[in-house]
Amino acid sequence: MAAENSSQKVNLFQDFTGRLDVGGVLGSAETAMYLYDVKPGGSFPYHYEYVEEWLLVLDGAVAVRTPGGERELQRGDLIRYPPGPEGAHQITNRSDTTARVLLFSKAAVPAVAVYPDTDTIGVWADDDTEYYFKRDSAVSRDVEEGGE
Repeated sequence: MAAENSSQKVNLFQDFTGRLDVGGVLGSAETAMYLYDVKPGGSFPYHYEYVEEWLLVLDGAVAVRTPGGERELQRGDLIRYPPGPEGAHQITNRSDTTARVLLFSKAAVPAVAVYPDTDTIGVWADDDTEYYFKRDSAVSRDVEEGGE
């Protein structure tokens, strides 16, 4: 698919609504890249993944919560979140104007994201299937196999 879209282009500053799958539009099978417009008061859930994730603020400003505290990011700021719990993050727009951000990471399935605030785990088994469950409802492998 990458060869099919190798001559495609995406302008990160053109109008669009919600979320734009930049990697998909450009045919990448190796890079997950999403462009978001974050409305005033909007936010993403606090989470971490098991691949590193990058955030580039293209326009406006966002507050980013991490295990180390909160910081403001402005247009042009680029930050990397390491894989695992130390890379947990939440993006919030506390300003009066829409912020535009680009999030990117390695595209890999299966994939797992952990949402500590709600004790929820998201699992993407393939490109078309996703599951969410509470950690306390997980079934032990030993129990499924008849163990105690």
